[in-house]
Amino acid sequence: MTHPLFTPTRLGDIEIANRIALAPLTRNRADEATGVPSPLAVEYYAQRASGGLLITEASQISPRAKGYAMTPGIYTPQQVEGWKAITSAVHEKGSKIVIQLWHVGRIAHSDLLPGGEPPLSSAGVRANMQTFLKDKGFVPTSTPRALRTDEIPGIVDDYARAAERAMEAGFDGVEIHAANGYLIDQFLKDGINRRDDAYGGSVENRARLLGEVVDAVTGAIPAGRVGIRLSPFSGANDLTDSDPMTTFAHAIGTHLAGRGMSYLHLVEGQTGGPRELAEGQSIAELRKLFDGAYMANNGYDRELAMKTVESGAADVIAFGRPYIANPDLPERLAADAPLEEGDRATYYGGGAEGYTDYPTLAQSKAA
Repeated sequence: MTHPLFTPTRLGDIEIANRIALAPLTRNRADEATGVPSPLAVEYYAQRASGGLLITEASQISPRAKGYAMTPGIYTPQQVEGWKAITSAVHEKGSKIVIQLWHVGRIAHSDLLPGGEPPLSSAGVRANMQTFLKDKGFVPTSTPRALRTDEIPGIVDDYARAAERAMEAGFDGVEIHAANGYLIDQFLKDGINRRDDAYGGSVENRARLLGEVVDAVTGAIPAGRVGIRLSPFSGANDLTDSDPMTTFAHAIGTHLAGRGMSYLHLVEGQTGGPRELAEGQSIAELRKLFDGAYMANNGYDRELAMKTVESGAADVIAFGRPYIANPDLPERLAADAPLEEGDRATYYGGGAEGYTDYPTLAQSKAA
């Protein structure tokens, strides 16, 4: 009997062939000047298209949303054309693909932004983090400027327009990136949100931007093609919350549940780190608040993925790093075959090495 992990399911309006997803992974190989995905990205995503759903690397919704060198965008006709080649290649392989919509907020450097402007955030508090510039390597992030209240509707509209362009590019849907210390998270979590307007203070106010973005995106494209990623308990990018259960219970219960959205995607624990939670913190309790499909992420191996799906605790498992070095990851998991280790030195930037040159299991056996 086929294990449930390898059987079809439905995420809102998106039918997928199995319950394995490619997690969004920044690879820094887009054209720096134009934000157009590299031609190599067509091969990269097509190689991994045996997964039920592919989530692209995070892609900026506007020039001001950029935070790292050589990351792709989804706000110009040229970028749309670049993505069309990717979505076509993935669909030819029988998989589905959504694009992750990104505004980094304060996790940026002025050299990456139009006119050398400061990054934008909920508050003028610099993150104790680094970002990557093409010619300078890793550098500290710049001190951001707090968004004026009258500027926020323009950013919300950028999300909606990016979703429309994604559908024009042939994507099956979008994933709103509201995790890992980027812009929406910078409003949600009280670690830096020190505003005294309608977007700060109470949990209702801090979650307002999230709600407005969800409203705008689900108003621009069908809600059943809109997923969202949150990281309730992660301190990624120098951002924490004093009461994440209250913050994210409100965000999920008020702004996400009952909307007919495609899925809720949670980082379980610390992004790319331990899965353990503090006393009183519970992924299961947050998941109960959402009435649609649930995608689990962070540190999953074959055994944990199979157990989690079989128990009904998650509908889909998103794999990150293992999918980099194993382009045929679903086949390897199904066969209980060994997994290759990725070369971390090639994760960010470069060309084909460490990107499209990892062999499949069949190729390894033939060699």
